[in-house]
This record gives sequence, C-alpha cells and structure tokens, in this order.
Amino acid sequence: MPALPESLYSPTPMAVAASSQTPAMQQYHRMKAEHPDALLLFRMGDFYELFHEDAVVAARVLDIALTSRAKEKDGSPIPMCGVPHHAVGAYVARLTDQGFRVALCEQMEDPRLAKGVVRREVVRVVSPGAPLDSAALPAAESSFVLALCPRAGAVGAAWLEPTTGTFEVAEWAEDPWERLRDEMGAQPARELLVPRGAALPAWLLDAGQPEAAIPRSELEERLFDAAAARRELLAHFGVLSLEAFGCESLSGALSAAGAVLRHLRDAQKRDLGHVVDLRTRHHGDAVAIDGVTRRNLELVESLADGSRRATLLEVLDETATAMGARRLREAILRPLREIEPIRDRLDAVEELAFRTRERGALRDALATVQDLDRIMGRVTLGTASPRDLGALARSLRALPAAEEALAAVQAPLLRRQAKELAPPLFLAEDVEATLVDEPPPALRDGGVIRDGVDAELDALRETASGGRTTIAAIEERERARTGIASLKVRFNRVFGYYIEVSKPNLHLAPADYVRKQTVAGGERFITPELKEHEDRVLRADELLLAREAALFEALRGRVAAAARAVRQTSEAASWLDVLQSLAEVAT
Repeated sequence: MPALPESLYSPTPMAVAASSQTPAMQQYHRMKAEHPDALLLFRMGDFYELFHEDAVVAARVLDIALTSRAKEKDGSPIPMCGVPHHAVGAYVARLTDQGFRVALCEQMEDPRLAKGVVRREVVRVVSPGAPLDSAALPAAESSFVLALCPRAGAVGAAWLEPTTGTFEVAEWAEDPWERLRDEMGAQPARELLVPRGAALPAWLLDAGQPEAAIPRSELEERLFDAAAARRELLAHFGVLSLEAFGCESLSGALSAAGAVLRHLRDAQKRDLGHVVDLRTRHHGDAVAIDGVTRRNLELVESLADGSRRATLLEVLDETATAMGARRLREAILRPLREIEPIRDRLDAVEELAFRTRERGALRDALATVQDLDRIMGRVTLGTASPRDLGALARSLRALPAAEEALAAVQAPLLRRQAKELAPPLFLAEDVEATLVDEPPPALRDGGVIRDGVDAELDALRETASGGRTTIAAIEERERARTGIASLKVRFNRVFGYYIEVSKPNLHLAPADYVRKQTVAGGERFITPELKEHEDRVLRADELLLAREAALFEALRGRVAAAARAVRQTSEAASWLDVLQSLAEVAT
C-alpha cells in the first residue's frame, strides 16, 4: 500500500493546537488520529473534504485543485481539497485502485437540527480489496482480501471476498511459501494482510514480482491470536466446533481467518452477515499449477496483453450469470484431480449437451438472473439500493424455470445442484409487496414504497399532496364545535395555516384558540392540531423520505436475514451455469 506522508497527528501537537482549531477541525483531527493509515474524507455539507497531507496526496492522485483554508497557529495555511458527495464513489475507486485506504466520515445528523458542531462518524473504511461499490468491479472477477499467518515453518492463509461472502482457508507445512504462491495465482488477491514484522519471502517483497504489487497492510500481532480467532469464528457462524469446516486443527489458518474477518468487519462497521460458510482447501482438492505454467498455457490471461482474448477461459465461457463466470474461472485455475468428481462433471456436461431443449430452457432462465452474491453483499453491508432488491426479486422468480428445465435429468451432479437451487421465493414476495414495480435507482429519490404498505406513509403522502382533505375536515369540525358558520381555515406563506374568525363571532372562539394576528375583519388563530398539520405539510418531503427509508431499511434487514438461503441458491445456480456453458461449447 502506498505510504502516507509522516503524520502530523501526534498527541502533543494536537493538544497544543486544539484551542486554535474550530470545533469541526478538532473533530477532524480526532477522526484522523483513529485512522492514521487512511485518507480521511470528511463530510462538510455537499462535499467530502481532505486536509493537511491527505489533501496533498489526494489532489495529486485525483488531479483536482489543492487549495487552503484558515491558517495554523504558526501562520501556515492548511492544505485542503474536496470532492462532491454525489460523485464520491468514482473518486474513492480511483484512490483504492492506487492502493490507498480511504476512511469515509459522514454527518450523522441534519445540520439544520444540530446543536453545536454536527456529529460525525467514520462509517466505513474502503480498501483495494473491499471497494465502496461492488457494482464497479468486473462482474467475472473476484476481489479477495488475503490474510497470511506464518508460524514455525508453516503458513496459514485465509481468503475473504467482502462483496460476495466467499471465505476459504488453507495451511501448508511442506514448501509453504511456494504452495502459497501457486494458490495466489489460482485465487488472486487485491489486498494482503500480514502480522507486523512478519518474515516474508523475497518474491512478496521484490518490486519486480507481480505478487509484490498487491497492496499490503501490516496488522498488530494480537489480531492473529489463534484462541481469539477461534472464538471469533465460532461466534460468527453460531457453532460449537469448526470440525464441520475442516479447519479445527489448523491453527495458522484459523489465525488468518480470524484476522481477516475482524479486519473487514471493523472496516465495514457492520457484521458480515453474508459470510455464511467457511471452506478449507486441502492438498488433494485440485491440481497445483505454478505461475509459469499458468501464464504459458494462457488459461485466463493472454501473454500478449493480459486480457482474456484467445485464452482457454474465453473459449469455454458461455456462462449466463456473473456468478457462473467467476465459478468457471476458478474451475479452470484449480482443476479437479480426484476421478469421481471428474466423472460426475463429465456426466453432467454430456447429458446437457444431448438435452438441447432443456439446456436452452436452463440458459433462458439463468439469463435473467442478476449477481445474487454481490447483491446480498450490498444488502448486508447496508448499501443495497431499491433497484438491487428489485433485481433480487426478479432473479429469484426466474429460478423455478431452471428447476423445471432440469426435472428429467439423470446425472447425479445435475440432480444435486437442481435440488440445492431451492430459491427462497418468500423473499421475492416480500420485496414485491413492499416496493413499487419500478423502483428508482436511489432511496433519496423517493417513491420507493407501494401505497397501502404503511398507514403513516400514506398519510404523509396525502399531506405532501396538499392535505386538502385534512384541512376541509378540520374546518368542518371546527364550525360544528364553535357554531361559527363563517369560520375558515386558510394558509399564507408568512403565517402558515390559521383559523379566521370574523369580529361578530369572536366571542364564540374557544379557549384553546391561540391568537396569531389581528386583521380588519376579525382575528386569526392557530391550534395545536393546526400547527402540527402545518409542520407536517411544510416538512412533508423530509418526513416522507425518512419514513420510506425506515421501511426500506426494515425490508433490507429481512432480506439480509435470509443470506444463507440466497447463498445456497446462488452457489447451485453458478454450478449449473458452468455445466451448461461447458455443454454449450461441447455442442
């Protein structure tokens, strides 16, 4: 990872300068001290601002203007640059592509309602392996964060893909670094985590080697504690033993797994609920292909330009889904070596090759399935949009047709995957019953929740549309209560809503009427009910968005709770996609 300039945020200078800083800048310095290894994007109104060394670095990398703000106590200006909040995703992606970590500090309350300085918190730390927006990643490629734990001649490793929830571990005692290098070729990582001060092999440190170019973070040794890691994993998966995952006795692998899980959970500021399984790689699972062989065979990358053009992957890839494309790439780089799984795969491909009609129906069904893994990743990380949930519902609705297409198949692998497909249609029903048919791209656009879903939301919509019915009802009720037939409820931009009573009827005004204004023909009053209605009308849009956000968050929580079921469906769909792709190529 590119090194940030030496920090200015030591406790002593901060203490000295604090009295000369604005409350917002004191807040900024506290946040920066908590994240010294990241560029801090500090939300101020419609912009994310960077200051001091962070601003100098970001301005250079992003090619944006470097300015300055109020001077330090010694008279020197404070470097500053900023990016618009609505475009922050693109800027963050450019920074992480260059190997930087980015801490996003958000305003946690409405500045108009805040008393004193607006409360801010770092809501997420974005890194090369944990991007802000998974939709910006190539659909067919993974984004793994790899943690390494070298111990006593052995090396433990853990791969965690934060956008999909894929989690795998391995440990090697014989030629561990070479085995690791082969595995890194088969499962490339976008970020490395290692214990601080760990002795690493030359090829991980040599700038001329591709593995050394992967951004690397050194973590405290305590994060790799084996006992703490085991407790972390048991709690996360809700189990009493790790035997079922095949790694109970692999202390190095467990240490790496605990470190990467804690690191990413802390960075995302959320539980990684879409990480529902842990797999252990064993020596006999796949053929080990060293880097030279992999490159010379041009399995997934061309020697000419590094693209997939004229590679084995390009020849074999007729997949219909993003999940299937990633699964096929993995299958090519980690080919089977046991005869029974190979036979099962060949039998499945052969049957689909001859079942032209069924294969066509399967392809048609899968063609409408979106990237379930990454959608669920965004759901559990709290970044899924209304359209993401709409896409999830449509994708789940498409999968029964895939089940139907495979109803008559005989190959064991096909039957097994068809059975595992089991799309959780109750989620689709929930989403369809809650969201409008064509949700907007962002929650802030409004109009996300259907009419009739929530009485409070419906009332707010009526209020936002003018509230004429409510005003007419109040007017009719007040005339009946007071006996003033000429009583009127009116509105103007200066005084808002008011009740107007003519002079001859002033003696009939109830005690709860509060005088607002005297006019030529009488008096204008307000009541608590009318004031409340006025507040609701004037803040209708804001209240609407807040209520829709609450209802959407509740829906997103219900979807997140079904992460395991969606994960099972996605995995089965990805394997069926790979098998139909191979059969399509075979024909």
